[in-house]
Amino acid sequence: MLTLFHTDGCHLCEQAWTLVEQAGLAAHSRRCDILDDDEWLAAYRVRIPVLRDEAGRELGWPFTLAELNAWVAANPDQTT
Repeated sequence: MLTLFHTDGCHLCEQAWTLVEQAGLAAHSRRCDILDDDEWLAAYRVRIPVLRDEAGRELGWPFTLAELNAWVAANPDQTT
């Protein structure tokens, strides 16, 4: 499972989610609004969007579709 940390109204977050969808990862991903949790807000306030896998690896914005695919390929077990 992948987690995209975002907040509503963030156009960069929308772009990142579009890349997740284009990579075919949306079914194995969830979106978490950083305003819903104080720890998320503290960690990601100025860094969103950030994609994190279950192993704790993070892919920070900006990233391309190719970079996203390479990041996932480096640890493919995290997307199932």
